[in-house]
Amino acid sequence: MRNYCIVILAFIGLGCFSNKAYAQQDAQYTQYMYNTLSINPAYAGSRDVLSFVGLYRTQWVGLDGAPDTFTASLHSPVGEKVGLGLNVTHDEIFITSETYIDASFSYTLDLPNDGKLALGLKAGGQFLNIDTNKLNTGAFNQGDSEAEINIDNKFSPQFGLGLYYYTDSFYLGLSAPNLLETEHFDENASNNNSFATAKERVNLYLMAGKTFDLNEDLKFKPSVLFKLVEGAPLQTDLSANFLIQEKITLGAAYRWSAAFSGMVGFQISDQLMLGLAYDRETTELQQFNDGSYEIFLRYELFKRNNRMISPRFF
Repeated sequence: MRNYCIVILAFIGLGCFSNKAYAQQDAQYTQYMYNTLSINPAYAGSRDVLSFVGLYRTQWVGLDGAPDTFTASLHSPVGEKVGLGLNVTHDEIFITSETYIDASFSYTLDLPNDGKLALGLKAGGQFLNIDTNKLNTGAFNQGDSEAEINIDNKFSPQFGLGLYYYTDSFYLGLSAPNLLETEHFDENASNNNSFATAKERVNLYLMAGKTFDLNEDLKFKPSVLFKLVEGAPLQTDLSANFLIQEKITLGAAYRWSAAFSGMVGFQISDQLMLGLAYDRETTELQQFNDGSYEIFLRYELFKRNNRMISPRFF
């Protein structure tokens, strides 16, 4: 059974690196509503505070080579209209590892009914590593030069756009974190027809959420995230969270045809929030792992005009 699991990860890890048109997707998050800057640059500065978020996700626990993702972001308003942000994401899956570093800029327009529309840009780069020395299993032909793909810190520039409309109780965002379809290849391949090619595909995100005040102590927010990339099915995440006395968040989510999730969050103080999530696969892959886990921490370093704002879902 262990060899079977390794083969699964091998196909996932290698699927993006053949000369066929396989799509490569960005890292996924269950608690995307708290990690918006990583997918939409227009979010920068929208919380009206200097905000730090760190998130770690370990996927398919118990399956060798399964995805591990860490992301850290920092963003703040600068003046009345401009927001700036910095995001770093490191993603590992089987024989591949990717590190993304980018800076975000947003400009906010005031709209009627207390609405705001932020226009965002992001620029940065990706460092890609592929190490076929990890393929030490009888499931593969060792010593086959056609199967040897080794890329060491291959740099690719990235450029993205985003729109983010929000009020005190609603948000709607559309973004493409990277518009450059860069191709990677093994420059040390023994021939020019090597299959060692990876292509960065454009990932499109559409997200929305709404907060409902059920009573003085209870708020409800449903949210949705659509993710589209060429060559892969549309990914849909549906979630519903309840905020109790502005201190405890309880929620559940469903990733269409993929997983059910449970979420819990603790607003430890006005500045500090801790969140946890657990995913359980609904596919046949569930028999080979113990689920996926996420933990995130958000810390607001200071408040504009030295005043506290009520904890928000987004």
